[in-house]
Amino acid sequence: MAPQDLANLALLRRARDLIDREYARPLDVPTMARHALMSPAHFSRQFRAAYGETPYSYLMTRRIERAMALLRTGMSVTDACMAVGCTSLGSFSSRFTEIVGETPSAYRLRDHHALTGIPACVAKVHTRPTRA
Repeated sequence: MAPQDLANLALLRRARDLIDREYARPLDVPTMARHALMSPAHFSRQFRAAYGETPYSYLMTRRIERAMALLRTGMSVTDACMAVGCTSLGSFSSRFTEIVGETPSAYRLRDHHALTGIPACVAKVHTRPTRA
């Protein structure tokens, strides 16, 4: 890997870390690109090449992942939606269903006791949503 490629990857990691930390606040591609010191279009192309999904898709996957954890605690779907930074319950439910394979309400009602007593870091890996 060329030195410039490593430098770009480090900048992309800064933006990805921003998404991981600030997923609940309003984030758009220009904001993410500023953290990576790139133009929005270049950032989007580079992010997709490095991580296999667009920055917005990565953000939504992180939000759904966090919402899953909140729903497992019994939080309402609406409260989980707002807590992870989504402003539209309909869009949140559609994206949740697309990524997880079931509606947020069905996921919330499912028995999650098997995850009780498992360290949060292990449960996070075990329940991480994946795109098909």
